Amino acid sequence: MTAPAGEIYRVDWVPGTDLLHGTCHCGAEHTAEDPVAMWEWMLGHPEGHQGVE
Repeated sequence: MTAPAGEIYRVDWVPGTDLLHGTCHCGAEHTAEDPVAMWEWMLGHPEGHQGVE
């Protein structure tokens, strides 16, 4: 038996750039160059989760 899935966060590299595109479990999206800034944004839920920034 498997445990139910928890919150899912996705970070993709935007090919040809230095950008990361993140999608939060709530559906909000964010683009950033700094991986630390990306994770801070994602884990700061719900602050900053007003959609694409």
